[in-house]
Amino acid sequence: MDETAFQEIAELALQGSGQSIPPEKSYLVEARLSPILRREGFAEVEELLACIKARPNSKLSGEAVAALTSKQTHFFSGRPALEQIVRHILPKMAQASKDGVLRVWCAGGSSGQEAYSLAMMLEESDDEALNGAKVEILSTDICDKITAKARAGRFGHFDVQKGLSIQRLLSHFSRLDTGDWQISKTLAARVGFRVHNLMEEASGLGLFDVILCRNVLSGMARPKRSQALLNLARQLTDNGLLILGSDETANGLITGLAPSKDVRGAYSRKVAADALQTAA
Repeated sequence: MDETAFQEIAELALQGSGQSIPPEKSYLVEARLSPILRREGFAEVEELLACIKARPNSKLSGEAVAALTSKQTHFFSGRPALEQIVRHILPKMAQASKDGVLRVWCAGGSSGQEAYSLAMMLEESDDEALNGAKVEILSTDICDKITAKARAGRFGHFDVQKGLSIQRLLSHFSRLDTGDWQISKTLAARVGFRVHNLMEEASGLGLFDVILCRNVLSGMARPKRSQALLNLARQLTDNGLLILGSDETANGLITGLAPSKDVRGAYSRKVAADALQTAA
């Protein structure tokens, strides 16, 4: 792949998903696009680009953008944040809830491990406030294929070895004849999956009490990061919390969104949703 092709692919990724791919990571482009190249019979990235240029708004263009995003995830990644949500944040919200319904959005949830990890912890919780609440979990990702995989709840042996204890594996999964592991029907019923691009407004998803978007924004260019944050923050309930990755921040990117006084690493709206704005 020559420099011109890389620059065109990088621009496609930037405009399509907000991600910034530096030249030193050009090797990721060919690796992530290789399944599409094989499927379409293209010998090189340049042929894929030519096809996309000929049909700029085609499904193929969207597939290429989605393929270029990172899919790295594993069960119970960032465990302290998940524990804080289940042991402290959600019980407190449940006690204050009028209808007992709480909604959690795992934005950029990849193949579902984050959402299923939360579902396991909720299933195992003996907190009285949570036992009387209905917690709905939605996981979204830009990629159709990865979302379908998450919804299927089927994981290979390598996947379940990353972050899952033997006890949880045996309690929440069943072994298939293929050797894969199937998530239990109980956990599957707790989680919903939809395709969503964080560059697009999310009003169709509804409002959420907790939004997790961890280790997604760090790969985006700053203006795109601001836009994604705006789209996320607008879907918070009045007392909702947005939780980012441990090395990510919303400071200086959105006006009207501020660090939570009660929860470290979380952010809340300080203004009405329609008053939120990207910072200059």
